[in-house]
Amino acid sequence: MKKILCLFLTAIVIVGSLGGCGKQSGAGGTSSGSGKTPVVLNEVAHSIFYAPMYVAIEEGYFADEGIDLTLVTGFGADKTMTALLTGEADIGFMGSESTIYTYKEGASDYAVNFAQLTQRAGNFLVSREPIDNFSWDMLIGKDVLGGRAGGMPEMVFEYILKKNGIDPAADLAIDQSIDFGSTAAAFSGGQGDFTVEFEPHATSLESKGDGYVVASLGEDSGYVPYTAFSAKKSYIEKNPEVIQSFTNALQKGMDYVQTHTPSEIAKVIAPQFEGTDLETITTIVERYASQDTWKGDLIFEEDSFSLLQNILEEAGELDGRVPYADLVDTSYAKSAAH
Repeated sequence: MKKILCLFLTAIVIVGSLGGCGKQSGAGGTSSGSGKTPVVLNEVAHSIFYAPMYVAIEEGYFADEGIDLTLVTGFGADKTMTALLTGEADIGFMGSESTIYTYKEGASDYAVNFAQLTQRAGNFLVSREPIDNFSWDMLIGKDVLGGRAGGMPEMVFEYILKKNGIDPAADLAIDQSIDFGSTAAAFSGGQGDFTVEFEPHATSLESKGDGYVVASLGEDSGYVPYTAFSAKKSYIEKNPEVIQSFTNALQKGMDYVQTHTPSEIAKVIAPQFEGTDLETITTIVERYASQDTWKGDLIFEEDSFSLLQNILEEAGELDGRVPYADLVDTSYAKSAAH
């Protein structure tokens, strides 16, 4: 966690020293030529896991709400949070553990979560060989390609291991040295007995015959507040109408996935995934829908925030609780849900 926070603070210092030479974006600036308010959204990854957000983009819900949205992929929560704190992004979409880390560091203008998107983990355990009756104790003594220390993918994985009586540090070898998004390629290249993968990488490994999905971390971990939208406290205070409009658009996307079939959802979001065929997108949407991945609303409940802190504590990433009231604002999500 300290390494991640040092990266945040270093980036802030660098941007500050540039004296305003960096990109100015979002509602703090002027309106776009369309008359809509420009908003830069930095997402932690580009994944079908986040289908409701892409539905909102492709169906024009953000435009309908007066927002000219620019979507940027950060490729990691540390990079997304850095973009948010340095003003390169107006809104960040990532695991909300990052907001806890920056708050604990003592940042005065910290990030506040205002909408929760997913309520289950979105990654899957992939084996090198097919396993009909998988059980987690099969990982004992094995080499597994994992995620970044302190990130939700890795913490949820370790949370599941502990629930099954397995010591992540002693009972197996977890490789955390591979960059986010590169584990599937490493697995195809022969590294590891198992790998923990998001979509479309899990399905891609299956289609190539390089791996086989044997477990869903989302199903085995239970309901977990996996990803949320956040903005700096100052941005929310200055632009409450933008945050509300943004949340309204997201809620329309959530409503769509709750009322349409995986096939219909896949067709809508297909332009976001031009390198993936429609059949694969549909398969992945079905997989996520069947495990109840997406909330019906965007309200980040206090019980969910407490569970997140439980997971952080068990992972050794949190040495004291942070107040829910400081880091979560549900007023926008509640208004959008009505």
